[in-house]
Amino acid sequence: MQYYKKQIFPWDFDLRVKMQIINTANIEEARKKIKDSKEKPIIVKAQDENFNRKILEYGKFDILLFPSQTKKKYSLKYMDSSLNHVLAKIATKNNLSIGFDMSSIKDLEKKQKAIELSRIRQNIKICRKAKTKIKILNYKDGRGVSSFLISLGASTQQAKEAVS
Repeated sequence: MQYYKKQIFPWDFDLRVKMQIINTANIEEARKKIKDSKEKPIIVKAQDENFNRKILEYGKFDILLFPSQTKKKYSLKYMDSSLNHVLAKIATKNNLSIGFDMSSIKDLEKKQKAIELSRIRQNIKICRKAKTKIKILNYKDGRGVSSFLISLGASTQQAKEAVS
């Protein structure tokens, strides 16, 4: 069980909200934890592409959270962000959201932060084309996060829904 901060007042007052994050690489164990979960929203942490596709097709949770520090391939011509257009369309069909954690990005080194922001930008473009919802976790200022998302390429509607 992890606690996340959620802003409810504009003067930087934080409230801790309970969110259960399911972090397992076994698909059957993840399905069992989703069925047994009573709190909303149910968040599943993304793993490899095979796991992500199976869990998105299962679809009885709310947010698929993409971790920030991954050992994915990165070069100037290719970047693996673990999200493709097929997964985004499955998420749209099952009314699921793709989530990003802002607190983990804040603690990265400059080069890692740049790489992670470019991955998020790539995922936002994919989500925008497939009309997939985006959710942002662990933020303080809703307006700042929405304008940040717009600068990364999200539509205004996606940015508003991401912080609500």
